[in-house]
Formats: sequence, structure tokens, C-alpha cells
Amino acid sequence: MSAAPATDPGLAIDLQQMPYELDTGMGPRLRIGLIALSGDQTIEEECRRIWDQPGVAHYVTRILHHAGNVNLETLRRMEGGLTDAASLLLPGLRLEVMAFGCTSGSLSIGIPRVHELLRQARPDIPCTTPMEAGCTALRRLGARRLAFLSPYQDEVNRAMRGYLLEQGFEVPAMASWNIANGGMVNRVTPETAVQAVLELSKAAPDTDAVFVSCTALRLVPQIEALEQEIGKPIVTSNQALAWHCLRLGGVEEAVPGFGKLLRLGLV
Repeated sequence: MSAAPATDPGLAIDLQQMPYELDTGMGPRLRIGLIALSGDQTIEEECRRIWDQPGVAHYVTRILHHAGNVNLETLRRMEGGLTDAASLLLPGLRLEVMAFGCTSGSLSIGIPRVHELLRQARPDIPCTTPMEAGCTALRRLGARRLAFLSPYQDEVNRAMRGYLLEQGFEVPAMASWNIANGGMVNRVTPETAVQAVLELSKAAPDTDAVFVSCTALRLVPQIEALEQEIGKPIVTSNQALAWHCLRLGGVEEAVPGFGKLLRLGLV
């Protein structure tokens, strides 16, 4: 290394070609790409808590979703933007897992179709969604009879319950606040969600687990204590999605503090 001749009278030292070293960059162990809804204020924070593991990094982009009236039709409109959103996640760079962060949206579009659209941008990596992650998690926990909690209108809630039935689960109990506006779901207090889980679990004591749908609901920090109180596992959209991404990416160690699910491997 040598000092180049100064061309600026006020520059006494101009060191060129400084030595440097390269490594693999952030996330040497696992890089996760997440597509979040434009108005979702919750998913990034809740997943970040779980993904805060050595060597794991996550990257987030957004997809436009008009959340004023959440129904199956408005959710399906996101289909056209999925591939473009996926293409914004570290283009040309290493990425091991990709997730579309909308439970009801992935169901409305169709989970196979979501995978197809994501893989148009990233052909060779595993993909997941909250609904399939939730079902995988519930099976891993050995749950068959579910109590189901969702914030949305009846049309959306029953479509999600129908999918759970198609996947072989029994769903004898469900509850909802019947909120039409997606932006309001972000503002449902964690205390409200906790109370709903307690009431639903009490009303359906013969269920194996409680499935809480919607990535905008805030509940991940409360899962551990709430499971101890009701005596059964709780699976939420964000918790299941974060767990599934880690396991698909080969990160198998337990992540304490977020419920029974995060102490289990994928198979």
C-alpha cells in the first residue's frame, strides 16, 4: 500500500487500495426472505424475535394490499404482485427460504399457486405460507382437534376452517371478532387476544391445540405463559411461519420462550 501523490493541496494523505477481507456476508447460516403485506405492522417484529439466532438473517419486502375491507376477493388481488415482490428479495444473491406472510391471502390465492409465483423469481428454494406452516406445526405437535381463532369476517373465517378440515383436522370450536378492516386487526391488543384464547380454550376443553390465525395479531411474546395456563399448545400464524422457515433452512435447535412448537424439529 502506498500513498498516492496528493492532487488536492488540502489533502496530506490519500491511501489508495487499502487491504480488505471478504466473508459470506450477513446470514452465513441461513437467509430468509419474507413478503409482508403493505399494512401489516406486526409480522416483522414477531418473526424477528424468533429469527434472532446466530448466523440467521432475514430480509423483508412488501406487497400492496388494500386492507379497508378484507374478504376473499380483496385477498386474491395480491396474486398479481407476488412474483414482483419476490424478485426484490436479494436479487442475484444467496437466499435459502422464502415466505409469503399472509394466512388468509395464501389460502384465497391457493397455496400451490403462491408457491408457483414465488418460484418464478426463486426457482430452487423452499417456500412457505402461514397456513401451511400452521398445519405442519399442528401435525408436528400431534394435534387433531382444534380450537380456531381468527379476527376476520365470517366468509374468510369459514374458508380457513374449511381448509383445516380438508387437511384432516377436526375444528369443533371457532371464534372471531368479525373485523372487516385489516388495519384495525393490527390494533387488537395482546390482552384482547390472550383473553380470547382463554375463553375459547375453556369453552372447548376437549381440543388438542389452539390455532390463532392472522399475521397482524400480536401474541407471540405471550404464547409461553398462555400455554402453561391453558395446558395445551398454541400455534399462531407468525410463530408457525418463523418456525417453519428455520426448520426448512436447516436450523434445528430449540428457541425457548415462544411455546412448545419452537422446541421441536421439523420431523
